[in-house]
Amino acid sequence: MTLRPNPWVSVLYGLGLLAVFLGERVMGAGTQRLVLSGLGLTLAGLAVAWRGVRAARASVEWRVLERWLLGLFLLGGLGLALYFLRPGERGSVAVVLGALFPALLTTTLLPLVLVELAAASMARAPVPQLGRVRAALYSGLGLAFALVFAFSATYVATRADVSWDLAYFRTARPGAATRLLTRQIPEPVRVTLFFPPANDVRQALEQYFRELARESGYLEVEVLDLAVARARAKELGVGENGTVVFSRGARHERLKVPLELDRARVQLQRLDEDVYRRLRVVSRPRRVLYLTAGQGERGLQPQPATALEKARPGLSQLEEWLRVLNVEVRTLGMAEGLGKEVPRDAAVVAVVGPERDFSPEALATLRRYVERGGRLWLALEPDGPGLEPLLEPLGLKLLRVPLANELRYLRMSHQRSDRGNLVTASFSSHASVGTLASLGSDAAIVFAGAAALEPVPPLPKGVTHDVSVRAPAETFQDTNHDFAPDEGESRGSWPLVVAVQKAGVSGASPARVVVMGDSDVMTDSGPRSYGNPYLLMDTVLWLLGEEELAGVLSNEEDVPLQHTRQQDVVWFYSAVFVAPALVLGAGFLVTRRRRRRGAR
Repeated sequence: MTLRPNPWVSVLYGLGLLAVFLGERVMGAGTQRLVLSGLGLTLAGLAVAWRGVRAARASVEWRVLERWLLGLFLLGGLGLALYFLRPGERGSVAVVLGALFPALLTTTLLPLVLVELAAASMARAPVPQLGRVRAALYSGLGLAFALVFAFSATYVATRADVSWDLAYFRTARPGAATRLLTRQIPEPVRVTLFFPPANDVRQALEQYFRELARESGYLEVEVLDLAVARARAKELGVGENGTVVFSRGARHERLKVPLELDRARVQLQRLDEDVYRRLRVVSRPRRVLYLTAGQGERGLQPQPATALEKARPGLSQLEEWLRVLNVEVRTLGMAEGLGKEVPRDAAVVAVVGPERDFSPEALATLRRYVERGGRLWLALEPDGPGLEPLLEPLGLKLLRVPLANELRYLRMSHQRSDRGNLVTASFSSHASVGTLASLGSDAAIVFAGAAALEPVPPLPKGVTHDVSVRAPAETFQDTNHDFAPDEGESRGSWPLVVAVQKAGVSGASPARVVVMGDSDVMTDSGPRSYGNPYLLMDTVLWLLGEEELAGVLSNEEDVPLQHTRQQDVVWFYSAVFVAPALVLGAGFLVTRRRRRRGAR
């Protein structure tokens, strides 16, 4: 007897499973649950019986198809049986059966749908193409197995809660700056490591300090265990292992490092910076940098907007970098002597982004400070005061027009105003940018809303200039503030940073002044680039007269990948839709190619 494919058998089976699902998962309890679950089991049982009858009465050509469908029905029935037979209490058997029955149902339904679709396309064929049906069956089983594996892996990962850190890790090696500082140590410095034996962190630290000790005979390294060397630990004020002590005479600086490698990983990656900071503390005197205040300058902490002044970003990141150099930051306002005399302990005086003109008394104080060989750092803004009384004796002038560049800029807000974020890697060979010059284009700097500086010839007697940082050649003066080059707006490699040296009067040492056409390069909220910290640190070292110590600090910390909101959207939809579509498309092409080969 010839029986054609009848999809209503599978529809009846699917309705039975749906009724069981509604009764068990939606109704929850009560009479409605019993009615729906009972009805579902009855429909599923009738469908299995119907399919069995069809498999027995089918002709030889169609019997294989009916048996495959009957096998899928029975597999789904086994899943239902495991669901109703699982024990109610929690235990290993209940967990296994609870995970097994949905896997069996998934392995039933997906192949069933694909096989029925393949059979429906052959409803009027005299002989079934079993190759096509077999391919559909295998595709459904493969997709079901993939889903079961994905959900099983997620379930196991959630239950086990185990993670593996596959990130790149290496302890930082002594950087160029730390090596230079070690060579300049004037007196013996002893580094004492308190760690237990056979400790991974101890081994990493010992390797770092042994390599650093080769730079100078004044650096001594000893490794002790607190349990053995208690007298030495008490002398250095150490109470537990995991401590590194830097000693020079009676001065001690301590560095705490966790004993476990996993906890110490991040600290070991930035070890060179921590060591550099403590070596400067014990080997160099502390210096003081004064920030002027009272004219709307940037301060250490951000200032909210008020009725009289606009909001101002802070300089806390600059303070952190200066702390690495063992430089203390203090405030210099009228109350601290700005209108009379700069404090004698001032190593550097910095004027960062003033919004109002200085009083004549304050300007006179700063001019006298420079004439006596002081070190002055000016970071100005195009919409701020020009400070002509300070710049004219230095042979400089601030062109109070913002600069922009339509080709080389840092895109932040995706607006035309981003063209004001100049990106440059044009450095001179001056010592105030020595590290940047050695790094080249790898250490580009970002200036936001900068103004150009202009040397005023002839230079005053005893004054020398070095334009240490220039803007890219296509940078234009944006006189109308529309961030677009217009006719009459000059282009050029405008000076952005100028280092000035001026001969002192009455036998005073030469003064050093650094003038920048932007103050955002120093603030916390300004655009950041890899070269910005080195610009500021090299500037301070040159002003302090320690330019020979400028260099790169080693840092092995992983750099996080940062995406814009638009990039995050692209990655999200690519992972959710595009990647699965590519997999399904590849499977479709492979299946189609197999069908063509089978037809041949």
